[in-house]
Amino acid sequence: MNIESIQAATAFRHLRTSTSSQRLSQIEQIRAHGIGEVVALPQLAVCGDQSAGKSSVLEAITGIPFPQQDGLCTRFPTEITLRHSEATQSITIFASIRPHSVRSRKEKDYLASYQKTLGAISELPSIIADASKLMGIRGYGGQKNGPAFAADVLRIEITGPIGLQLSVVDLPGLISVVSEEQNENDVVMIHDMVTSYLQSSRTIILAVVQASNDFANQCIIRMARKHDPEGQRTVGIITKPDLINQGTESKIARIAKNLDTIKLKLGFFLLKNPSPMERKDCHSMTARSALEDRFFSRPSWAIHHLDKKRIGSESLRTFLQKLLDSHIEHELPKVRNEIKKRLDATEAELRSMGDARSTVGDIRSFLTSLSMAFYDMLQAALDGNYHTLRHDFFDSNQNARLRALVQQANTNFATFMRTQGARRVVREEPAETEEAEEAEEPDEDEDEQLEQVDDNLFPQIYVTQQEMMDWIKEVYSRTRGKELTGSCNSALLAELFQEQSRRWAHIAEGHILDVRALIFVWIEQAVRALVPEDGVRAEVGNMLYGWLDSAHKSAFEELGKLLQDERRHPLTYNHYYTDNVQKERQEGRRNKVRNLFTRELQKKWQGKLEILSKSDPVLEKFLSGVDRRIVVDMEYQACSEALTQLDAYYKVAMKTFVDNVARQVIERHLMGSFSEAFNPTSVARMSDDELLRIGSEPQHEADRRARLNNMAQALRQSLLVLQRPAS
Repeated sequence: MNIESIQAATAFRHLRTSTSSQRLSQIEQIRAHGIGEVVALPQLAVCGDQSAGKSSVLEAITGIPFPQQDGLCTRFPTEITLRHSEATQSITIFASIRPHSVRSRKEKDYLASYQKTLGAISELPSIIADASKLMGIRGYGGQKNGPAFAADVLRIEITGPIGLQLSVVDLPGLISVVSEEQNENDVVMIHDMVTSYLQSSRTIILAVVQASNDFANQCIIRMARKHDPEGQRTVGIITKPDLINQGTESKIARIAKNLDTIKLKLGFFLLKNPSPMERKDCHSMTARSALEDRFFSRPSWAIHHLDKKRIGSESLRTFLQKLLDSHIEHELPKVRNEIKKRLDATEAELRSMGDARSTVGDIRSFLTSLSMAFYDMLQAALDGNYHTLRHDFFDSNQNARLRALVQQANTNFATFMRTQGARRVVREEPAETEEAEEAEEPDEDEDEQLEQVDDNLFPQIYVTQQEMMDWIKEVYSRTRGKELTGSCNSALLAELFQEQSRRWAHIAEGHILDVRALIFVWIEQAVRALVPEDGVRAEVGNMLYGWLDSAHKSAFEELGKLLQDERRHPLTYNHYYTDNVQKERQEGRRNKVRNLFTRELQKKWQGKLEILSKSDPVLEKFLSGVDRRIVVDMEYQACSEALTQLDAYYKVAMKTFVDNVARQVIERHLMGSFSEAFNPTSVARMSDDELLRIGSEPQHEADRRARLNNMAQALRQSLLVLQRPAS
């Protein structure tokens, strides 16, 4: 192999230690795993303005003669790794491409497939051309519309007895002025690319500045100050001192001594790049060092007493080797911790995705596990066991405790039915004007119209006791049959009850809708908590919402049956009905007799009556007076009896109806059948087509899983690399 430009192994033997070699090797192995894109790694980055002499500096550091020409040369980051190895006497040069993370999977595979072993370092220009073509850079391989730069990394690894263990990244030169070769987009792209390296706290910035240009105006100085304001990780490298005007050496010397306004904690180095004529005599690093020594020994430089450890490429190599070693040693524990955190996060994300689903069997197993988790959480919600399973879901979500919410809804329904379920409500105080208008008894035509409209248009009517009796009399007249005067037709109670219970349908329907809304919200939140994948979440949600629509329909059908039962002839065997009727009758008779006695006493007996025995004439006279006051209105008696029966029957029927709605509608059709909506049994009944539609893993999720698995594997391998102790 042609290694004429690679330094002999003995030249840097004093720089090599087993620890530094191993640490650098560890970092490079981690970087090769692609971890550098997710965890910042210690590195040296050479950056500077266009034509500042970066290529010559790279050659001074690495010994590799990078192509040097007018205009742009570096179109992408180039990572140069020097690995000293005494296992072989030959030197191997290996080139590869590490695609940027923004590339598509196809592009990544295409670029990563490029690997080439160089026969000689002189082949490097062709490698750079090949990489530029593969990356689609404008001007290569007939590419006319591609970008001028790429964020992919060309990796050049040189292994052998080269005497130096070092890694450095060469970045494209910063552009100050737009030209025909570079447009505004190119300028922005390079700026962003360089920024991505400089902003990392683990990057040592090798800021290459041209001695003949004002330092303050060079882009790299401004960027280094921005990302390293204290100058703690920036090394200034001054190039082309042979091109400055005679007599200005003192200014450059002052900067090189770190005494000027621009100060860096790591200081400056002063390098002399070989001119085109001098390059033919610089066949080795030793020859270049001799050239630099002669240049800086000139009187114009010697009078400034420059620190010899800060002059020339050999001094720079020595400094950078030690700097990188200490930098890696300091940052490695932090890198290890970050990789652990990243691995934990990656594995957690993988767990949240569940197992891969490449076959129907995988999908069925996945959905079975998912349905079991849903079933268990649902049972806890239905039973009110909020602290036995997924307590975090029930504790953090006020709408998760379904049983408690439905219990409260049932209680509210019962209260509303008790207080506002009746169509007509008796109150003693006179109605206000508006209420009186509302309480006016509709005529027969209005009654017929009311029966044709929806129940939700039947508000409560507040009436006096007399108005209530007037309404009953009107219905009594309409329901007369062959019964004798003072008797009630069997249709009277039925018609009165139907009018009084007319609001029940609308109230019960509203209660069903309220419970449905509670279940809908619970489904939405439960599915969101259990299913992380958007597509599966939507399919499972649609399945559950479909069940809810069906259960809602069944609930309304059941309610219709209950309402139909209530429209039949009144029927009850509840003893509370007879008890209430008898109680009301007794209370009515007692009140009537009390009123008659009171009137008779006040009219003739001045409120006092003394009776000595049962045969006392006074008693007979008193009872005769009371009898004359009793006028029996048989029609009124029948209506009064009908009101008593209505009140008693309404109370019993209303309580029964409330219980039936809660048990036969809410529990049977909404709550009771909820557990059948999505459970292992329902999954077992699914066809293969249904399983594929519901549980198939989308391609982007499969790609995400593959990406996470690859990342997790790379992170684990990187941890294993870092766990090896330094020798």
